[in-house]
Order: sequence, then C-alpha cells, then structure tokens
Amino acid sequence: MSGRLTGLGRQWAFGLADSLVTMPLLRWTWRGQGDIAFAGDLPDFRPADRDAVRDMMSGRYLLASKLFETGGASPFALDVEHPDWWNNLHSFSWLRHFRDVRDPGERLFARTLVLDWIGREGQFEHDSWTLSLTAQRVLNWLRHLNLLLEGATPDQARTIQRSLGTQVQSLRVRGSLAVEPVEALFAAIGLLGAELCNIADIPDIDAAVARLDAVLARQLDPDGLHLTRNPKLQLALLAELTSLRRALARHGSPATVELSNRIDRMHEALDALTLSSGEPVYFNGCGQVPHDILVAVQANGPTPSRRSRLLGGYGIVRAGDSVVIADSGLVPARGFTGDSHAGALAFEFSHGSELIVGSCGPAPSDMPDSRDLFRQSIAHSTPTIDAEDAAAGGAGQPMLLDTAEHMLAMTSSGYAGRFGAEIERRLTLLSDGTTLVGQDRILAGAAEAKGRLAIRFHLAPGIMVRRADGEGMARLVLPNGTIWSFLWEGAECHEEDSVRQSSYLGFHRTRQLVLETDVAPGAEVAWIFTLEQQ
Repeated sequence: MSGRLTGLGRQWAFGLADSLVTMPLLRWTWRGQGDIAFAGDLPDFRPADRDAVRDMMSGRYLLASKLFETGGASPFALDVEHPDWWNNLHSFSWLRHFRDVRDPGERLFARTLVLDWIGREGQFEHDSWTLSLTAQRVLNWLRHLNLLLEGATPDQARTIQRSLGTQVQSLRVRGSLAVEPVEALFAAIGLLGAELCNIADIPDIDAAVARLDAVLARQLDPDGLHLTRNPKLQLALLAELTSLRRALARHGSPATVELSNRIDRMHEALDALTLSSGEPVYFNGCGQVPHDILVAVQANGPTPSRRSRLLGGYGIVRAGDSVVIADSGLVPARGFTGDSHAGALAFEFSHGSELIVGSCGPAPSDMPDSRDLFRQSIAHSTPTIDAEDAAAGGAGQPMLLDTAEHMLAMTSSGYAGRFGAEIERRLTLLSDGTTLVGQDRILAGAAEAKGRLAIRFHLAPGIMVRRADGEGMARLVLPNGTIWSFLWEGAECHEEDSVRQSSYLGFHRTRQLVLETDVAPGAEVAWIFTLEQQ
C-alpha cells in the first residue's frame, strides 16, 4: 500500500510540475530557447502514396482510415470527433506522401499546411502538444525538412525552424515530468531525433542514445515486448525507432550497439505476435494496424524466427501453416494498464493467409462509450462464467509450452473467489497444423463450484457457418473456399452475432460459436477445429 501511495504521490507531483512549466507565465523560459537550426537528416522508410497528395489538395483527408472532406477549409480548423484521425493529422505522419513530389505547387501545399498549423497551434495547447504527439510531429518535420524549406521565404524558414526548436525544448523540459511512461518514452525518441539533426550546436548524440536506451530498458520486458503488451503500440514505437537506427548507423558507440540490439528484440516480439494471416493479435488495445506500415517495419528487422515460444504473458504455438497465439491475462505493471483487456485464456488462430478465430478488438476511437464493453472477456475467444470477467489477480499465471507436442497449457484462478472454480485450457496443434484441439476443464477440488460456463469462438469476417439440425458438428466455409469442421463434446453449442473491429471498414458483422455447460468440479469441454481435405 505504501508503494502505491508513493507512486500516486509522484504522479501528482510530476503532474503539478508539468502544469507549472506550461503556464503562460513560465512558458517563455523554454520557448525562448527555441532558436536552434536543424537539417532534415532522418530517413523515412514508410511507403508514400501520390494519390493521397492529390486527395489532400482537393480537400479529402483520409487519415487513420477515416475520410473527412474540408470543403476548401484548413483541416486544422475542423472540429472532428475522431481521435485517431485528429492525432494522425497533428502528428504530420502524412507528410511522407509528399516525399517524392517534384511539382512546386505540391511542395508549396505541404509547406502551407505546416505554416497553417504553426499559426493555429504554435502556442502551447495541452491536446496538440502532448509529449507523444509533439515527438512524432518533430520527427516527421525533421524527416521532410528539406521539402518544407526548399522554396520558402527567409521568414517562412525562420518560422518553421523556430517552431521546431520550441517543440524540441518542450520535450526537453517536460519529458522528465511525464506522468505516463509512454509519454516519457516518446519524448526521449523525439529528443534523439532532434540531436541527430541539430546543426546549430555540437550535438550530444551519445547522451541522447543512452537516455533513450535507459527509458526503453525500463519499459520493455526481457524479450523486447513493451510492458503495455499492446502490439499496436509496439508497431508505433518501431516505426520511429527504425528511422532513428538508420540515422545512427554512421555513429559507432557502445550505447548505439546496445540500443540497436534492443530494437532487434522489439522486432522479434512484434513478429512473434503476428499471425500467419499477416496481422498482429487483437489483444490489449491492438486492433487493425496499417498493413503497409507493418510490412515496412518488419522488412527493417531481423529475419523472423517463426518458432513456438512464450513471450510477455503470451503463448505462441506454430505448426505447419497454422499459428495459435493465446493470452495468459497477465496484468501490466502500474502505469501500463491503459489499454489492457480482460483476455485471460483467450486465443486467436490462423491458417495460412486466413484468420479463423479471433477477438472483437478494441472499440474504435470515435466510440468512447463502448470502450469498456470491448475490453471485457466476452469480446474474446475465451471461457467465462456467467459472462463475467476473470478477476485480474487470478489471471496471468505461468504458461506451459511443449514445443515437441505443439501444446500450450494455461490456467486462470480469476473465478475462484466468486464461483469456486479455476479453469484450465489446453491448446494443441496436430497433423502439421491442420487440426487444433482444445480442452477447457474446471479443476478438481472446487466443491462449491457454481455458475454457467460459456466458451466463445469469435469467427473471422467472411466465414459462413453451415450446420444441419441435430448434427453434432458445424462446417465453417472460409472466404478462400476451404472448409473447416468444428466438433465438440461436453457442452451445448449455439451461434450468436459478433463483430470484429476494422479501421478501414468499421465493424465487420461476424458470427461466434458458443459452447455452454454448468460449472461443476471436473467438468470438461473438448472441441476441435480440423481442415477438411478437398
């Protein structure tokens, strides 16, 4: 308890300090240090789309997979209730689409948008100057600074350089006061990028590298997975870190080598949590990610090992063309729980390019009222009792992986206090991945066990369920035409509606299979997904 109070006290003190340094009366003390000259020296490996440039110039802004038309007005003047779109706009990640343009009018348009932002948002605002957003904006401006300055008047060039310097100083002053660990990490990333592009002073690159590496060391587990356990955040961090590592290639120092090794482990962790269908698992805040960015990031990492392993509270089983990834329900440390889901014993299953069983994913950013609903256990392919979530303290128990047998075992005691039941789940891939066998069992000794056990399987978009009356099996017809049989025993089976979050198309209406039985000591439900031979 005393440790928790100390942590809350530190958060309060840092929050108060940040409020003080961002007050108009004191803000000049760091804004006045903004006269630093930068050169665009950061590589951008993310793919560009010329069509996006044409759309923006015609007032159509497709950002974070959401399209808004400005009708000729500035996009920064819009009152948009879509946080992902708004953050993407203010981070300037879309500047990459202008990277290869040669037309003076298109270059002028990009510079005009930057100057428009400075005119509207150049004075500190809490929403548009969060540390993570400021760091991403600084890095994106630095990546394309030559584009922005070429053809600019001296006054325009000074305005852009001064705004950059002010934003960098805000990262320097406020980074050490960040209450949220992720904000502190983005600040350190932004400051290293600024040092790499600093031409007005002698850059202290080694110190910036050491500072970033120290922050990463506190926020990654030994396998390189960020402590939030969120693959989407892992990808966002790697998109920035990969660019910095390219720029650091010419700087040889022990600190740089260690940082590079740490980034490699982050790549390996993201690869491990990516299904054979090419998308990361929908756990702990991760929904659909930009596939082009994912491919570009993965192409800049070490060769994926594609092996079965345990990692950060996840269990990964690979056999043939199949991948099963399961979540033990490990609760992140304090400060890293903002996107955590009640996913104890949940799994996702893919074969080749097709997802078969998944999760609903997080609620879209423009549906904040539904956020808690999509974090519940019922939004995952997992066992629940009376549709309640497992208590956090009982989840996250150690997993057992048998790589020779392609078998993963995990247990949750999160229902023991309320229902007198612990649940054990075993997942096994057989026949070179063409069969997945599952066993869900109420552990013996729970004499007072009670409630209704429901085991949910949220099917992937496009899967059709065919089931004859009275038949003890269901056939699943996948979008690619393959057919999988689903068999079960020890429970009753029925279908329900489900959804899967898509950043591109909104919610996909899908189906879910639900097995139900009464909770009793030693009760066991067995189920199988098996590929039918054509």
